[in-house]
Amino acid sequence: MAQHIRFIASLIALSLCLPTLLSAHDNPLRTLRAAAVNNDDDDGQHGSVKGHVVTQDGRPAAFVTILVKGTDPSTRTKGTTTAEDGSYQLRHLPVGEHTLVVSFVGLQTLEQAITIQPGQTTQLDLTLQETARQLDEVQVRGYKSANQVPVSVGKVAIKPMDLPQSVAVIDRDVLDRQQTLRLSDVLMNTNGVYVMGTTGGYQEEIAARGFAFNSSNTFKNGARYNNSAMPEISSLERVEVLKGSSAILFGNVAAGGILNLVTKKPRFDGGGQVAMRVGSFGFYKPSFDVYGGITQHVAFRLNGTYENSRSFRDEVNGERIYVNPSLLIKLGNRTEFLLEADYLKDNRTLDFGIGAINYAIPDLPRNRFLGTSWGYIRTEQASSTATLTHRLTDAWQVRATGSVQRFNNDLFGTNRPNASNQLIKTNGDWVRGLQRTGINETYWIGQVDFTGNVSTGRIKHTLLLGADADQYRTNTTAYNPLAVYDTVNVFNPAKFRLRQDIPTLTTRQLTEAPINRAGVYVQDLVALSEQWKLLAGMRWSYQQTSSTVTTLADKKATTATTFDDAFTPRLGLVYQPRQTTALFVSYANSFAVNTGVDIAGNALPPSFINQYEAGIKNDLFNGFLSANATVYQIRNSNLAQTSLQNGNTNTNIKELAGEVTSRGLEIDVKSKTMQGISFLAGYSYNETRYTQSNTFVVGSLLRYNPNHTANASVFYTVQRMGFGKGVQLGLTAFYMGERVAGRSTRVTVANDAYRLIPLPAYTQLNASVGYVKTRYAIRASATNLLNALSYNVHDDNSINPIAPRQVSATLSWNW
Repeated sequence: MAQHIRFIASLIALSLCLPTLLSAHDNPLRTLRAAAVNNDDDDGQHGSVKGHVVTQDGRPAAFVTILVKGTDPSTRTKGTTTAEDGSYQLRHLPVGEHTLVVSFVGLQTLEQAITIQPGQTTQLDLTLQETARQLDEVQVRGYKSANQVPVSVGKVAIKPMDLPQSVAVIDRDVLDRQQTLRLSDVLMNTNGVYVMGTTGGYQEEIAARGFAFNSSNTFKNGARYNNSAMPEISSLERVEVLKGSSAILFGNVAAGGILNLVTKKPRFDGGGQVAMRVGSFGFYKPSFDVYGGITQHVAFRLNGTYENSRSFRDEVNGERIYVNPSLLIKLGNRTEFLLEADYLKDNRTLDFGIGAINYAIPDLPRNRFLGTSWGYIRTEQASSTATLTHRLTDAWQVRATGSVQRFNNDLFGTNRPNASNQLIKTNGDWVRGLQRTGINETYWIGQVDFTGNVSTGRIKHTLLLGADADQYRTNTTAYNPLAVYDTVNVFNPAKFRLRQDIPTLTTRQLTEAPINRAGVYVQDLVALSEQWKLLAGMRWSYQQTSSTVTTLADKKATTATTFDDAFTPRLGLVYQPRQTTALFVSYANSFAVNTGVDIAGNALPPSFINQYEAGIKNDLFNGFLSANATVYQIRNSNLAQTSLQNGNTNTNIKELAGEVTSRGLEIDVKSKTMQGISFLAGYSYNETRYTQSNTFVVGSLLRYNPNHTANASVFYTVQRMGFGKGVQLGLTAFYMGERVAGRSTRVTVANDAYRLIPLPAYTQLNASVGYVKTRYAIRASATNLLNALSYNVHDDNSINPIAPRQVSATLSWNW
């Protein structure tokens, strides 16, 4: 961990030193500081310009340089780069005529005159030509629809309209308007992707289409991210979701989809923000975000936050620190180098909720806490990512990424209720034991992608060729548990005198679990005509999984290693009867590595999962509204379950005798802003059942997955001139349908005591209001206005109630 802290410190120091190293005569930081004074566009002397830059074929032009031409000291160093969706903004420009110089590798440099009006933001959307001929005019286009903006996690710039797969993107504007704090808040906007549990109160377990996401399904800037800690939302530019199988791109991932967190990127236009958020239960959170150009070729960004909070749960509190520096260096007309890092320290009270009594949730107050006040979960997480992008020609690009991540976790406190055969009795008495676990994990990944466009006659190809390799080194330290610490009554905490001392638990065993993976893949989007497009690809993956368990008392160790490889194909067909409508069908295959051995003692082969998907995507009303619908079936027809041969009862001896089938429907609607109004909505239906099993009841539902989810958000911004201009209103509704937890009934056990726990459906209603000006913003939000009650449950031993009604307010200052 120390090396990550030194790395972040070095990066910050480099950001401060580069002006002196790279510019002996001109100090742009002086200009940035000068520009920070009196930069309110409402002063009648200044204005702004914003818009989108696209290429000739309508694709977003990311990282395009936009500079203000001239020798006026107030504008000479003014500039910015476009974001990955092609958007840009230049603030605090003097009123009058200016010339924007727009340039990027492989695209014709453009000079465009612009008139800045006092106190106004001018909309200027630009199209850059890819030919060498002189431009005669500038094409003006509106904002792109949700079906036109590619997602970066797809590795190649394919518009969602051309992709035979369901895609969802939640951008920064929605995150700000809704005042999102946790990933669960973000996922209220993504139907079919949901939080399935909040074990211990320190993580949010995610699932989609009936399949749980693990760390292999969660990404940050395209690199795998350990989701055992709650990610920091304030640092995100957007959240991307690719639903369904993405095994061809990333190898061993669950079938439900992948989630990519995209952090804020460096910008050449100087600016920043400081903010303070306060809320219910003693919550407060200061944050900052600073960015700017160090030279014409180097830009930086640094954002961070501190958070301190109590909880609606008695004796529960949390504290976290986060910092996210990044640096962008333009090494030439064709090459860019992006360096990103982040560090998170999260400490909070260990809270496994209220537990179940005979597989039923007891009627307890929402604030009832059954753990110890000194119990804790302490997490440190740091990552460093370097990305080198080089345009080989106007048509071909290579991108190389290397990333390293460290994750340390120390958990110490009471056992989960009902764990270790210490069940909560009918009268509420529960014998509490103690547990402790330590996790130390290091993760490395390197990947190279070649992307390009070629033509074979009249047929056009968008190609992706790539390779990746990654390693996990996970060491888990288990401690000797304390079977009996004390006894508590869940209905009457005053019934027993509770212990407050902190015993010392000795270490018991160390489990080392290295994973080595590698893969190569190729994918081609073939435009057979304007109407027909074919997406085809194949990936070969190799994975080596080991486990060494060492008993620390006698240093005895046992080691097991498995080797797996798999081919995972992808095939999809898109028909576009017109530019605004696309119908698609697709097939994809993924695999899941199995633990345990077969009846002969051999390692189990991986399970292969087949997914079929069909849908329609529409851009309606001249692109104002995107409306998409998808149906799917996902089937794991060789699910590993305990072998029943020869009366076997060893759960480590398994056979591929089970089958799980997931079927569903998803509907997504998203609008652009018109007259200050925008909205998004969605609905999903999913049914995931055991369709074949030698262990559980055939036809029974898999746990944690709701049959129905729905969401709707509407936003309004006052646009008329006057004091009311800048007022923002928002309303969000989220529905989580009925689902089950507990433990699935086993048909192989006579008089099996296992039972499923039905969880009630609920609707959460959130509201937000804001007043947003150029230099400051005041926002307030209220969540769970109806004070709905439901639970996030893992098995029958971590039953955490959802938060009640809460309010918060944020004041931010921009420059």
